[in-house]
Amino acid sequence: MTQIDKTKPVMVTGATGYVASWLVKKLLEEGITVHAAVRDPNKKEKVAHLDAIAEKSKGTIKYFKSDLLDKGSYAEAMKDCELVFHTASPFTLDVKDPQKDLIDPAVQGTANVLETANHTPSVRRVVVTSSCAAIYCDAIECEQLPGGKLTEDIWNTTASRDYQPYSYSKTLAEKKAWEMVKAQTQWDLVTINPSFVMGPPLNPKATTSESFNILKQMGDGTMKSGAPRMAIGLVDVRDVAEAHFQAGFTPSAHGRYITSGHNTNFYEMAMTLQPKFGGDYPLPKKAIPKWLLMIIGPMVNKAFSRKMIKRNIDVEWKADNSKIKNELGVRFRPMEESMVDGFQAMVDNHIFDKK
Repeated sequence: MTQIDKTKPVMVTGATGYVASWLVKKLLEEGITVHAAVRDPNKKEKVAHLDAIAEKSKGTIKYFKSDLLDKGSYAEAMKDCELVFHTASPFTLDVKDPQKDLIDPAVQGTANVLETANHTPSVRRVVVTSSCAAIYCDAIECEQLPGGKLTEDIWNTTASRDYQPYSYSKTLAEKKAWEMVKAQTQWDLVTINPSFVMGPPLNPKATTSESFNILKQMGDGTMKSGAPRMAIGLVDVRDVAEAHFQAGFTPSAHGRYITSGHNTNFYEMAMTLQPKFGGDYPLPKKAIPKWLLMIIGPMVNKAFSRKMIKRNIDVEWKADNSKIKNELGVRFRPMEESMVDGFQAMVDNHIFDKK
């Protein structure tokens, strides 16, 4: 049981990120002092949305320059903090060099943050943003599991540097975290394992995540001929932020938490947008057949290999989210709300013009 003192500052790595921004908002509204670890505090346009939130909140925000691959760069930001949220990690599927672009920042970044925690006597709990990608590699794996569902006991064993390297990076990073927590007794570790995160960004310029790529493809005509029944879990970014907050401040929180509201696929997700946006945007109206994807998928995106298509299209993805509901009291928004709010944010930010 770890009771965190809310009068002490709390550190958030990657504080301007998609999930982290909503977490910072929650912390500030609760009157907490946030030590925001960011790459460059002097880039005012990157932190403007957090400053605007801080102005209206009871809490205060302080910025600290830090870098995932710079070993000592978190020391100043972590000073006097009992609670550390490590959210910073790259999320992209189309990479040239998986080792350099994904694996090194994820694994070394995690090790650097936790090593700093070892040398910061005030730290009592670390919450790491992991992923359901550290639990599974391909949706078809659910069929072989007891009850046909992913649980916190399962680890991804099939991803590699060459196949699903993003999943591989998240698996290695989380394993590194559990390895490091066992080597000391000062702080405990909780991991949040979200599925595919969707919903509105607080930072209007935050449109580089894979979540926005999918929304953009749904709205700009890329998927006009059909959306793949790509099996995934979906969770709202605001619910992921709440999950982090509860993981940090619930004394009994422990272990891993699958953070996923819905078992779904890209076709079902696209269908939730039709009622509001179907008349104005070339949204998909049908599912693209698996056989056609096998032909065109690898040509469109190298991440869509035939093996990946075979193991993730027209199968079911299922996860058991009872642990986070029962232990942290997290409830999940309807999928339609996440999709519509996320798409509306892209419309408001003029990401695509009406067709």
